Amino acid sequence: MDFSDGFVSNEHRELHKAASESADPLSVSPLQVSPKSPRSPGVHGKYNKGSPVKHDRKSYSPKDGLPMKDSVSVSPLQISPKSPRSPTSPRSPRVHCKYGKGSPLKHDRSSHSPKDGRPKKGGSGGKGTWGGLLDTDDNYFLDPNDPNYDSSEENQLSSPGKFTGELEEYKKKATIIVEEYFATDDVVATSNELRELGIPQYSYYFVKKLVSMAMDRHDKEKEMAAVLLSALYADTVDPSQVHKGFSKLVESADDLIVDIPDTVDVLALFIARAVVDDILPPAFLKKQMAKLPNDSRGVEVLKKAEKSYLAAPLHADFIERRWGGSKNMTVDDVKGRINNLLIEYVVSGDKKEACRCIKDLKVPFFHHEIVKRALIMAMERQQADGRLLDLLKEAAEEGLINSSQISKGFGRMIDTVDDLSLDIPNARGKLQHQMSKAASEGWLCVSSLKSLSQEPERRSLDDTAARKFKMKAQSIIQEYFLSGDISEVSSCLEQENSSYSAELNAIYVKKLITLAMDRKNREKEMASVLLSSLCFPGEDVVNGFVMLIESADDTALDNPVVVEDLAMFLARAEVDEVLAPQHLEEIGTQCLGPDSIGSKVLRMAKSLLKARLSGERILRCWGGGGSSRPGWAVEDVKEKIGKLLEEFESGGDVREACRCIKELGMPFFHHEVVKKALVTIMEKKNERLWGLLEECFGSGLITMNQMMKGFGRVSDSLDDLALDVPDAKKQFIRYVERAKMLGWLDSSFCFSRAGDTIENGTCK
Repeated sequence: MDFSDGFVSNEHRELHKAASESADPLSVSPLQVSPKSPRSPGVHGKYNKGSPVKHDRKSYSPKDGLPMKDSVSVSPLQISPKSPRSPTSPRSPRVHCKYGKGSPLKHDRSSHSPKDGRPKKGGSGGKGTWGGLLDTDDNYFLDPNDPNYDSSEENQLSSPGKFTGELEEYKKKATIIVEEYFATDDVVATSNELRELGIPQYSYYFVKKLVSMAMDRHDKEKEMAAVLLSALYADTVDPSQVHKGFSKLVESADDLIVDIPDTVDVLALFIARAVVDDILPPAFLKKQMAKLPNDSRGVEVLKKAEKSYLAAPLHADFIERRWGGSKNMTVDDVKGRINNLLIEYVVSGDKKEACRCIKDLKVPFFHHEIVKRALIMAMERQQADGRLLDLLKEAAEEGLINSSQISKGFGRMIDTVDDLSLDIPNARGKLQHQMSKAASEGWLCVSSLKSLSQEPERRSLDDTAARKFKMKAQSIIQEYFLSGDISEVSSCLEQENSSYSAELNAIYVKKLITLAMDRKNREKEMASVLLSSLCFPGEDVVNGFVMLIESADDTALDNPVVVEDLAMFLARAEVDEVLAPQHLEEIGTQCLGPDSIGSKVLRMAKSLLKARLSGERILRCWGGGGSSRPGWAVEDVKEKIGKLLEEFESGGDVREACRCIKELGMPFFHHEVVKKALVTIMEKKNERLWGLLEECFGSGLITMNQMMKGFGRVSDSLDDLALDVPDAKKQFIRYVERAKMLGWLDSSFCFSRAGDTIENGTCK
């Protein structure tokens, strides 16, 4: 710039020189006025508020000196005495390229404030506010990239009036209903209000709102929310809506954690509680996990629910008691009282007293549990079947148990009948009989239930798929023999076996035992342990053994002792309670001829099971060590059982004792607990251990089958016991009768004074 005209002082010349020398020569060019530009790109004081440059309102062309419209010329630099920024200000001497960022020649409209003026994530209240997580404004729209996006809502948005008139109104009323419920704790009134509200396709929002509001409150409200969900399930809220509501909660975990720091733990506990209360299937966790990104909070929630809560020993008891509850009784207490009143009714037959006890429970939303437990007890004790069904009929006719609770109880039985078949032979046929009788008497509406008459349809398995699965199964089994990782086997089988579960399960059983028979005792023990850990349906295991027997002739060419090995595997399966005694008879009906290999295997297996102390001998046959869980020696297990009973007798906690028994991981050996406890009671004449047995049976930890075995083993050792306890036989007879009254033993179990135990009408 030329300062030769003398209008600029020496001080400003020095300032200009210093600025020019400090500027980047690559980014700053000399300021010039282009003669071709209709508007000079020079320094415009007009566009730079507070600039020290003084300018004229008129501009003259450098060519002819005539005024030009909308042009600005640069007057010599002068210091305005009224300038808002002093030339000595730190920002004054900046020199910017006309294209550089922050140039006085170009406006920068971006804020230079360090604060971000945009609304925060999930916010709805404008600058500096967070808004509500579940609130929506009037300008609601669906974003396909949103984690809560639901394509089914597209049709609703096509008619905005309907959407705002239904969903928005539903959200407001649902919030009010939840608030009122937390204030009144009235389950029945809340259920009625939600039913009157209607629009069942939006019930998932009520589930989401109820849980999310409870998560931000005390344990009392959390327990109340869990109880309400259990009460509404299937009666007022459809199961699919409950599933969808929890899906939405998991998907929005990243947003919930902004306001609720412990979202991962609390939501995981809600999901685990829903699984324990039978309103969410356990498969929900894996299916939902597959839909979420690996780094989302939802995945953390699901993993926490699975590993920290549902996989823990006695997890159901812990989960149900975790929040203390808003009620005087927890769900576990109610289940225990239901079980006790049914047992007392079976013994006494007093319907009025049983109905009074049901009414005193004051849990009308939980009456489906009475139906379910009564039906299971009727299956286990055939002589009590008619009496228990009469009680349900009486309760239904008096309106004590409503029709929806009756249907829900039978529905839960239909869902679990395949699992019941493992412990109760022909459970499906027995349930069908119960349903037919209830329907004929008019207290059950069968049309409201799922079909039970037919087995689930399974696609036929072609040879190619079977051959492919056999190769993969062999690889999985060989890896297991090296690593001993049962969980890895389960996950691999779950991936491979999805469509043809029954047939492929049978193929896997056959392949597992065939490979184990060609190896040492270690692998045979590992195969038995794996078979008991996979929890295949009994029918699938039966089919696997039938396939093994059918191919035994070919196997005998390579393994001369195939009969002994198969018999031992079959006996071990019954000891491990993988197969029920009835299943052995089923296998026997498929054996061809009395001299066939199958008949020989079956006869040898039965002889092994009838031998004295057969369970211990069969468990010991391969030396154990197949797994870290049941691989202990029998002597070690006996020692552990003896110590935990001694500790309990000296003043221990009954729940701690039950936990220790469960952690042994040997439910097939619980008869040893019964035997040792009963012998100690008779020796010391102290019935503290009887209370432990009562708790174990009431919670389902020790089954009737194990009780029968335990009492039978005491009966076998009475002669030796009488040397130390003279009245042992007299005491034992008294305890047998008492156990029958409590429902521990079947009425067919009896003891003669000669010392023989009679079971199922035959002397042992």
